[in-house]
Amino acid sequence: MTAEPPQGHLTLATRITIARILAVPVFILAMVYYRLSLDAGEPVPALRFVALVIFVAACISDGVDGWLARRTGQVSRLGTILDPLADKFLGLSALILLTSPSRPALQPQFPTWFTWLVITRDLVLIPGAFLIDHVVGHVEVRARYSGKVATAVLMLCVIWALAGLPVTPFFGLVGVAAAATCLSFGQYIYDGIRQFGIADEEQQ
Repeated sequence: MTAEPPQGHLTLATRITIARILAVPVFILAMVYYRLSLDAGEPVPALRFVALVIFVAACISDGVDGWLARRTGQVSRLGTILDPLADKFLGLSALILLTSPSRPALQPQFPTWFTWLVITRDLVLIPGAFLIDHVVGHVEVRARYSGKVATAVLMLCVIWALAGLPVTPFFGLVGVAAAATCLSFGQYIYDGIRQFGIADEEQQ
């Protein structure tokens, strides 16, 4: 049985989540300056390494804060809101900064179509969740294995790209991430339509 922590009290798990959010601007700066160094023809690998370390640490902290919240029985409302936001901020930042057709020296990098696929999914699902919550009164988000696979493979792709590993296997991983993203997108859309249908039946 979980207990909501006292109002105004930040749990250790929530503090870790906040630290992950604060790390996002540092990650962005490291990647932006690395890209600028590529443009100048004098790449600074240390900047790419810093971005890699920050990203890996953030991925580890994502698992740690969730484990701590469940272990201590202090799953806070603030934490449940901030945790997915931290993931989105970091994931989308990495995805966008590692997609740059005008910079062939940045390898490997995500194909533009994949970046737009992920962005489109989030642009549909996030406002959709708020719409369901407003119309139905609550939104039920079912954890889908396809969504977990999509997130896990995407994170692996980002780490692969930041580490500068071989290009050919990278695109295979991107293909897996794209397939899982499309499947989870369809499943979440189905769940949303189902919740609207249930609400209509209850009102009749």
